[in-house]
Amino acid sequence: MNLIKSTGTFSFFTIISRLLGYLRDILIAIFLGTSYLADVFFVAFRIPNTFRRLFSEGTFNAAFVPSYSSEIIKGKNKSNKFANEVFNFLFLILLILILLVQIFMPAFVSLIAPGFIDDKEKMSLAIDLTRITIPFLMFVSLASFFSAILNSHNRFAEAAAAPIILNIILIIILIFNKALNDELIYYLSYGVTFSGIIQLIFLYFFVTKYFQLTLNIKFKFSKKVRFFFNKLLPSIFSSGVTQINILVGTIIASFQASAVSYLYYADRIYQINLAIAGIAIGVVVLPQLSKHIDKRNKKKIDLIQNKALELSLFLSLPASIALFVGSDEIISALFGYGKFNESSVLNSAKALYFFSLGLPAFAMIKVFSNFFFANHDTKTPFYISLISVILNILISVYFFKSIGFIIIPIATTISSWFNLIFLFLFLRKRDLFNFNKIFISRFLRIIFSSVLMGLFFNYLMVIFSDQLYFENSLKSIYLILSVILGLGLYLLVSYLIKAFQLKDIKLKY
Repeated sequence: MNLIKSTGTFSFFTIISRLLGYLRDILIAIFLGTSYLADVFFVAFRIPNTFRRLFSEGTFNAAFVPSYSSEIIKGKNKSNKFANEVFNFLFLILLILILLVQIFMPAFVSLIAPGFIDDKEKMSLAIDLTRITIPFLMFVSLASFFSAILNSHNRFAEAAAAPIILNIILIIILIFNKALNDELIYYLSYGVTFSGIIQLIFLYFFVTKYFQLTLNIKFKFSKKVRFFFNKLLPSIFSSGVTQINILVGTIIASFQASAVSYLYYADRIYQINLAIAGIAIGVVVLPQLSKHIDKRNKKKIDLIQNKALELSLFLSLPASIALFVGSDEIISALFGYGKFNESSVLNSAKALYFFSLGLPAFAMIKVFSNFFFANHDTKTPFYISLISVILNILISVYFFKSIGFIIIPIATTISSWFNLIFLFLFLRKRDLFNFNKIFISRFLRIIFSSVLMGLFFNYLMVIFSDQLYFENSLKSIYLILSVILGLGLYLLVSYLIKAFQLKDIKLKY
C-alpha cells in the first residue's frame, strides 16, 4: 500500500464532500443566518450528523478493521460469517435504539438542547425535526459498516465519496428555498434521512464483491463477535472524542441565543482540514498497520506510524496557523452574506480562533488512537477520552455564565491537548510507538515552513484588508487568492528545506 496515494484518494473525495458541505452551509447562512430556526435545525441535525461522524469517519473502523482483517487471512468464508454476525446484531441494536428515541423524543430533545425547554415553540419544532432526522442515524451507521469492509480491502474511494450524497440532496432542497418558505427546515430534515437511505444503497452496490449479506436476527453470537462489540463502544467514544466534545458544547450552548449556530459555522471550517489531517490518515493507516502488527513486523510498524504522524502534522500545523491568523476574514468571506450579519461573523470568528489552537491535537488524536486500535486496545484511549470529556464539561459549565459560549471552543481545545498528551505518554510507556531519526528532523522543518507561511498569510490579510471588509461582495475571491498564495509558499519552502520529498509519494508501506 502507498500511504500518500491512498490518503490522497480518500482526501480527494473528502474534500469534494466538505466543499459541497460548505456550499450547503453558505446557503443555510444566507437563508437562515443565526436565527432561532437555524438553531433548531442544527440541533435536530447535530445528533444524526454526530453519529455519522462517529461511525463513518474512522471510529467504526477502529473496532472492526483489526478483527475483520484477522478473519480475511483465514479465508473468505470466515470473514463473511464474522461480518454477517456483526451486521445482524448492529442492525438489531440500531432498530431498537431508533424506536426508543422516537417514543421518548421530548425527553431526548430536552437532554440534547436543555436551553430550549423554556421556549415551547422552539422545543416543539426541535422535537418534530429530530423525529424526522433520527432514522438517518441507522442508515448511516449501516453504511459505515459497508465502508469498513471496503477499507479493509484497501478500497477507500467509495467510502469517502458516500457523504457527498447528503450534501447534494440538501443543496438541491436549499435551491428551492423561495418555494418552500417556512417549510424549508422540514424539507431539509426529510432530506437528511433520505440521503442516509441512498448512501446505504450506494455502498452496498460496491461491497457485494467482498461480502454477501445474509439477514438472520438472533441473540447468540460467537466469542469473536462479542469481543468486537466489547471494543466498539470504547472505540467510538475514544476515536470520536472531538465530536463528542462538540456535541457537549452544543448542549451547553443551547442556553444562549444563536450560540449553537456560531459554533456550527466555526466547526465547519476546521473540519475540512481535520478530515484530511486526522480522519483520512487514520482510516488509511489502520488496515495495513493491523496486518503488520499481526505479522509482528516491527520495521514496517515503525515506518507507518512515523509517516502517519509526520503527514498529519504536515497538513494540520499550517492550517491551524492560517485559521488562527485570519479567523475573522475567513468567516466573513465564507459566510458573511444575506442574514449572516457582522455580529454573526464576529462571534463565529471568535469560536474559530480558539478551535484553531486545537486543530493539531484534534488531528493527532485520530492518528494516536489508531495505534492503540491496531493493537486491539480500545480501553486505554477510552479511559483517557472519558477524562478528557469530563474536563471539557467542567471547564465549560464553570465558566459559561461568566464568559458565555466562547468557553466551549476554549474547553474543547484544552481537553483535546490533554487527551493527546496522555495518549502519547501511554503509547511510549507500553512501547507501542517510537520516533525514528527522520521524524524529528522533518518535524522541525514542518514547524519552520508553517511559521513562515503564517507570517506571509498575516501580511496578505493586512494588504487585502479593504478587499476583505465585510461589505465587499468580492471578499471571497481575495480570501481564495490569499489561501492559494499561502499554500504555494508553504509547499515551496517545504520542498526546498526537505520537510516533504517527492520520493515519499512513491514509497510503499
